[in-house]
Amino acid sequence: MNTLNNQNEINVGVDTGKTQLDIYIRPLDIYFTVENNQSGIKHAIQILKKHPVTRVTIEATGRLEQPFIIACAEANIPFVVANPVNIKRFAGAIGQKAKTDKLDAQLIAHFGEAIKPPLSSLKPDQMRLMSDLLSRRRQLMDMQTMEKNRSQIMPKTISSLIKPILTALKNQIEKVDLKLQKLIKECDEYEAKNNIIQSVPGVGNVVAFNLLSDMPELGYVNNKEAASLVGVAPFNRESGVYQGKRMIRGGRPKIRTAMYMAMMSAIQCNPKFKEIYQRMVAAGKPKKVAIIACIRKLVVIINSMVRDGVMWDPEMV
Repeated sequence: MNTLNNQNEINVGVDTGKTQLDIYIRPLDIYFTVENNQSGIKHAIQILKKHPVTRVTIEATGRLEQPFIIACAEANIPFVVANPVNIKRFAGAIGQKAKTDKLDAQLIAHFGEAIKPPLSSLKPDQMRLMSDLLSRRRQLMDMQTMEKNRSQIMPKTISSLIKPILTALKNQIEKVDLKLQKLIKECDEYEAKNNIIQSVPGVGNVVAFNLLSDMPELGYVNNKEAASLVGVAPFNRESGVYQGKRMIRGGRPKIRTAMYMAMMSAIQCNPKFKEIYQRMVAAGKPKKVAIIACIRKLVVIINSMVRDGVMWDPEMV
C-alpha cells in the first residue's frame, strides 16, 4: 500500500439507510448525516464539493443508493458502487467487529482508500429504465409462479379466486414487455443489438433485454471476459497435489438465469447446441455441466456477433 499516495487522497464512505445517509470523509475525519431524500442529498453534495474528493464509495443496496449516485454523477464527483460482500471481507481482514452507522461509513471510506476499486459509471437514462422494467418483470414472474403453485394445491373453490390474479399478472407482464420493446426501438444501437441477439435460434426477448440492460460491455470485451461477466467461466481449484473440479462462480446472476432458461429451449430447437449438449452428456458429463458449457459457447458467440455486427450463422458453432 502506498501510504504517501493515500495521504493525498480524500476518500468518502457512505453508509446507506432507508431514511438516512451516514457520510465519513477520510482522512479529514469529517462525519455527518443527512436524510436520504432530495434535500438531504443536495446538502451532502454541497459539503463534498468543498473538498477535492478522490472517490465516494457506497455499497450497492439495490435501490436505496440510486438517488445519491445520480447526484454524484451530475456533480462530477467520482464514485464507486461497491459489492457489500467485499466490504464485509475487508472488515474481517482488518479485524473490525464492532458495527454502528458511523463505523460502517468509516469502514467504507477505508475500503475505498486501501483497495482503490475502479470507479463506477452511471447507466444512461434508457438503460436505467430498462433495468427497472426488467426488475419489475422478474417480480411479476415470481408472483405469477407463486400463484400458479397455489392454484394447484388449493381446493377448486379457492383456486377459482386465484385465476383473476393470474390474468392480471399476465396482463402486467405483457405491458412491461411492450414498454421494453418500445425502449429498444427508440434507440438505433439497442435495436441493432437486439436484432443480432435474437437472430440466434432459442434466444428471445428476455435474454436480449437482460443483455442490453445489464451487460453493456457486450461486444467490447474479449470472449473470456464476456463468459466471466455472465459467470459461466470455470475457475481452477488446485493446491499442491490437490486437483479439484473447476467450478463457475461470480458473474451476473440475472443474466445467467435468463440464459440458462434460454439454453433449455435452445437445446431443443437449435440443432447446433442440441448436438453439443447431447455429445457432452453421452461423454458422461452431468446435464447441468453440459448446459453451462453450452451457455458459455452461446455467450462467446453472441459477444462475437455483436462485436462484428453480424447475424446468426450455424457455422459459428
